[in-house]
Amino acid sequence: MPSPLAPTTIPFLAAPTIKVQKLHPAAQLPRYSHAGPFGDLAADLHAVSAWKIEPGETVAVPTGIALELPATHGALVEDRSGLAVKGITTLAGVIDPGYRGEIKIVLTNLSPLAYAINPGDRIAQLRIVKRIEATFEEVSTLADAPRGAGGFGSTGI
Repeated sequence: MPSPLAPTTIPFLAAPTIKVQKLHPAAQLPRYSHAGPFGDLAADLHAVSAWKIEPGETVAVPTGIALELPATHGALVEDRSGLAVKGITTLAGVIDPGYRGEIKIVLTNLSPLAYAINPGDRIAQLRIVKRIEATFEEVSTLADAPRGAGGFGSTGI
């Protein structure tokens, strides 16, 4: 029997190919900083131009790229932890498979200081997700669950 601490091999599913169109000569394709079994969950997205985000300001920072996602996948734009800890966060970020326009990253500065973005800076992460189209059914009651209707803060702080 293998040791519970022994590394395991994770079979990878066939990864989709995402076609990327550069809309600006300085644009960079999304890329993973770390690959393999313990690699990154999301690929870095880069700013294509310089921006200064004032405190409390929200801007749409262009990446200079457009994506062709397969119909089976979409993408989510996520914060970079190094920026989030400085108060720079993403507010929107669902990319549907049929969208072919430029990817722009909605960034908000929650800090009391202006924040400068330079061309080529990593400003967000792109997480590729499998697209599932659910069916929604209206019902008069829902089945009981241990959590019930407990919402924000229901499990403690």
